[in-house]
Amino acid sequence: MSNQRTFVTNARVDSYTKAVLTSIALLLGMLALRPLAGPLPVQAQSETPALYIEPGITDIRNSDGGVIGQGKIVIDLRTGEVWGFPMTYTATIGKPPTLRPLYQGRYDFSAMKRTP
Repeated sequence: MSNQRTFVTNARVDSYTKAVLTSIALLLGMLALRPLAGPLPVQAQSETPALYIEPGITDIRNSDGGVIGQGKIVIDLRTGEVWGFPMTYTATIGKPPTLRPLYQGRYDFSAMKRTP
């Protein structure tokens, strides 16, 4: 009788082990074959611009070189473009102001080279 119990117990353990190992193998196979179904798109750079907002307030100039007023300077670190956001605006009732940027110029980051 004890040999029969051992056989039944061993058969249960053996079938359980086979089922677990089979499911592990199937799941690992799915992980391995997933890139073949449709690889995920990869981007080396983010979609959002890398912006630096200078601290403090600066004179914002128009294209003629005249000062429009005080405002904030924002630099796009990828392109080197400098934008000025004037702080003067016309108040409208019921709507918050939208400050429009004025192009101030461009930093030439490619010209930055260290000389020995």
